[in-house]
Amino acid sequence: MDNTNFRQHLARSRDLRLDLKQLRYAVLAADFGSFRQAAEASLVKQSTLSRSILQLEHLIGVAIFERSSGGIRATPAGRSFLRMSRSILEQVDALVTTTRANGRGEAGRLAIGFCTSLTAGNLRASLIEFKQRFSQIELATVERSRTRLVAGLRSSVLDALIVAGDLPILDCKSMQLWSERILVVLQRDHPLAMRDAMYWTDLRDQTVLLSQYDPGRELEELLNSKLTHPGDRPRLERHDVSRGVIKSLITMGLGISLVLESDIGANFADLTFRELRDGAGPSRIGFSAMWRPDNENPALAGFIKLLSERYSLPS
Repeated sequence: MDNTNFRQHLARSRDLRLDLKQLRYAVLAADFGSFRQAAEASLVKQSTLSRSILQLEHLIGVAIFERSSGGIRATPAGRSFLRMSRSILEQVDALVTTTRANGRGEAGRLAIGFCTSLTAGNLRASLIEFKQRFSQIELATVERSRTRLVAGLRSSVLDALIVAGDLPILDCKSMQLWSERILVVLQRDHPLAMRDAMYWTDLRDQTVLLSQYDPGRELEELLNSKLTHPGDRPRLERHDVSRGVIKSLITMGLGISLVLESDIGANFADLTFRELRDGAGPSRIGFSAMWRPDNENPALAGFIKLLSERYSLPS
């Protein structure tokens, strides 16, 4: 590249100044499917958020959203942009959190990554007991995609992970913990809601909405193992949204979904839950804890000891 082209490239790079706030607005709008709801969650005016996203689209030269009277939907290019934006924001958040912790010289801090609900269940109970035992230790919780959690553990940003299913990570230790029942979540007036419990074969001819975030992958793999014949399987729709947004989609009549019992705490008035069974009884998914053996954080040792006392299963 000659000097003239280099100067032109440098000038264009200087003009492309993305604001992290713009990225956050865009990601939030995608999660809600609405500028208005995203603005309310951000505590800003809808016009402010909409104008910020328009400026972002002008900067990158691509439309991120298709706008209509029914709401917004990410364009194909927008979906790719939003995936990378989420990754950038997660890394920036991790950078800030880690830098602040190092700057304060914290020794009593424990960072736990997870991909399940904290509204109820064993993880919530375990963290409450940990704070009761070690009130002086700062407890940081991080909910991210599985890929980001593994990266955080390998880089020592996270001390331990609590994940559903098996997650073999090289040079890491693991401990089996609890298991949770799988539930079907559906509208209260859905024909299947009349049943006290459901079986995997009842999902035939249904549209099952799954989040691309964990434990969506484990649920899909289990579904395929239970319903081996393709004709018995429901229609699967995978959405790049959180479990909470999946529930909102169910209230819109777009389908049903599968969740774990710890998600019952985050209920919607129009939704109900039914236990999912097979021939042996309730279907379940197990959880595990994972950590690096070279992590010398004394807070981690206390946390692992607590888990081993609460869930006395073989390592």
